[in-house]
Amino acid sequence: MDYEIRYRPSNSMVVLKLKDGEAAVGESGAMTYMSPNIEVRTRSRSGILGSLGLKLLGGQSFWVNDYFARGGQGEIAFVSAPLGDIEHLMLDGKNGWIIRKESYVASSPTVNLDVKWEGFTKGIFGQGIFMINVSGTGDLFINTFGAIDRHVLGHGEQLIVDNFHLVAFSNTCTYHVERFGGIKETFLSGEGMVTRINGPGEVFIQTKNPREFADWIWTLIEPRVQSRAR
Repeated sequence: MDYEIRYRPSNSMVVLKLKDGEAAVGESGAMTYMSPNIEVRTRSRSGILGSLGLKLLGGQSFWVNDYFARGGQGEIAFVSAPLGDIEHLMLDGKNGWIIRKESYVASSPTVNLDVKWEGFTKGIFGQGIFMINVSGTGDLFINTFGAIDRHVLGHGEQLIVDNFHLVAFSNTCTYHVERFGGIKETFLSGEGMVTRINGPGEVFIQTKNPREFADWIWTLIEPRVQSRAR
């Protein structure tokens, strides 16, 4: 799949150039523009697997759009919200990725997004964070909130990552979700749950924390909300 990632690193947009008859899958709501010869079909993300059907777990939406170029080459662009970078990952059919649900932007039709995986259906990453097990072959595009911080772990190497900063890691890694320190540290340190990741494999971290960003926004609007409620 021909692609170009523009406006990196803070306002990234990925542009896919599809040959006649070629298809791509995109997250619902991520499309910014497309050629008029692009045909669109909307379905539930679980339809990729053909077995789960539409689900609503933890308030998450599972709609994706299939885009097809008809009658010639087509172009379609995707962005991620709110601000950050987009990274391209190539799947070879052997090793896959575990990615944050919100980080998914687009992929080849041959990429499987497994929402039946326990990391998603059981919410084992906690704090309302859902991860998707990605496998198959082809192109995968993920986004981060802020810049991308990439780490390569060798055998026996570990990395402890705050769950709100965790974006993706190779499925060759093993992991364990745990509290940050003891009970005191979990509630008073501002960290909460973390994931201990063991190599070998790659880990992608986002430099900004969406929870902290939401809290900051609330500090700005809370006085207005309270004043109107009086």
